[in-house]
Amino acid sequence: MKTFNKYMLLCSVLLTLGLVLAACSSKNETVKKEEEQPAESKVRVYKDYLNHEVEIPLEPKRVIYHGEGYGDIIALDAQTVGAGFSWITDYAWEKEVHNVEDVGFPINIEKTLELKPDLIIVATSDEKIYEQLSKVAPTIVIDTFAPLEQRLTELGDILNKKEEAEKWLSNYKAKADTMWKSLVDEGVLKEHETASVLTYYPGDRLFVMARAGLSQVLYDSNVLKPGDKIQQILDEGTGFAEISTELLPEYAGDRIFILTPVPDEAKQSTKEMMESPIWKGLPAVKNGHVYTIDIRKADSDASTREWLLTELPNMLKK
Repeated sequence: MKTFNKYMLLCSVLLTLGLVLAACSSKNETVKKEEEQPAESKVRVYKDYLNHEVEIPLEPKRVIYHGEGYGDIIALDAQTVGAGFSWITDYAWEKEVHNVEDVGFPINIEKTLELKPDLIIVATSDEKIYEQLSKVAPTIVIDTFAPLEQRLTELGDILNKKEEAEKWLSNYKAKADTMWKSLVDEGVLKEHETASVLTYYPGDRLFVMARAGLSQVLYDSNVLKPGDKIQQILDEGTGFAEISTELLPEYAGDRIFILTPVPDEAKQSTKEMMESPIWKGLPAVKNGHVYTIDIRKADSDASTREWLLTELPNMLKK
């Protein structure tokens, strides 16, 4: 009986030891697998501007950005493998873009596929294009008309550049506040003057900008304000609105900024507007408060804003 009890005790000890070793082996294997898993393969669920819920990399390495506002990417010191050069060529910061492939406009799906992205960021609301891109890589839509702080903070989150976004926004706000204050202190501007931003598109189509481009920069100043008509457009959350030349007196502010278009047809429309009696009768025109700037250098992205900190005072002081 004693021999049997010793045998059972030995079996029990061996069984317990085996279970412990198996558990340790399993734990070590799990740890090993976690250590071997590359960081870029780790994902999280992200809900984009159009409510798509997408699994995106925690640390994306091969990003394609297609849409307005590539200057935000530069400000974050982020890297992309592809972009739409329609929003890069002839912009104020074009020379800062390196080692990036053009994916065309509209976006070329085959070229996008060749670049093997692990994340695609687009500014389109076209669900058909979105579905095509989402088959290539995780794809999210951003609102390029969103206020700078919201937009840059969002991109900082997406691209694992939160600290860079916070630092850039803090530095820019301090410099912009100083710039606008100096223009008021020097008597170049009066507080609460109104401003309008106008541009022509082909087809003799005149647009007043509200939530897009240079107008966003001006209205963020807390010095230059939108007039009542433009405020209505802003309240509707619209980027811009088409108006007729007859309505110019209702939309023209104390300061008028003309965005020089790229197409020759639109340039001709601009010239004809500025030769019209309606235009010449506007107070801003009579006071010499009209300024022209290349539309490609009048965006609201972070890098263009940095450039405008010098350019706007030069324009306004002429």
